[in-house]
Amino acid sequence: MPARSDALKNRLSRSREIDITVTGRKSGRAISIPVWFVLEGDKLYLLPVQGSDTQWYKNVLNNPMIRIDARGAEAEVKAVPVTDPAQVSSVVEKFRAKYGAKDVKKYYSTLDVAVLAQMR
Repeated sequence: MPARSDALKNRLSRSREIDITVTGRKSGRAISIPVWFVLEGDKLYLLPVQGSDTQWYKNVLNNPMIRIDARGAEAEVKAVPVTDPAQVSSVVEKFRAKYGAKDVKKYYSTLDVAVLAQMR
């Protein structure tokens, strides 16, 4: 298992976008979507583009297990909602540092929540 984790982290370190798969809270189906992310050590941060109104975020509240896929390297992780304004602001700053403040402003309409996916 550690080797797989290293391969995933290696791909994450070279990716700008990953696919996450969540379970639909109404349909029960697997739903995959591309998202931006920030990796810091064992912490993978996600920022829903429409904040707490984002459909995949609402699905995570219902079922916190998500699958992440970085160009073929996959893992199943538990997603933990981040709602504390100071912590959300910290995640937003990480996204601005990685993707640029202009693009974060352009693509993210609401910045009221974030998600932490703990990598093992």
